[in-house]
Amino acid sequence: MDIEKKFLEAVEDSKTITEKPSNETLLQLYSLYKQATLGDNISEPNPNPFDFVAKAKYDAWADLFGKPKEVAMQEYIDLIYKLKN
Repeated sequence: MDIEKKFLEAVEDSKTITEKPSNETLLQLYSLYKQATLGDNISEPNPNPFDFVAKAKYDAWADLFGKPKEVAMQEYIDLIYKLKN
C-alpha cells in the first residue's frame, strides 16, 4: 500500500481515537497534516497577538518548513498508530 493511502487511512483513524490527546500532540497532528497536504507554510501569521491558538498552530506548522510531504505523512501515520495503541 502506498504512503498516500496509509495517510488517508490514518486521517480516518484519527476520528476514532477515544482519549483526547494533549495539546502538544494535537498541535503535532495539525502541523503534520498541514505539511503533508499543503506543503510548507508560506501564509502570513495571524495579526491578532492575542489569538494564542492561531499563533501556536502557525508556529507548529512553520517549524516543519522544508520537511518533505511523504515524511510528514509517515510521521502522522506513526503518531496516529501510537495514539491508537
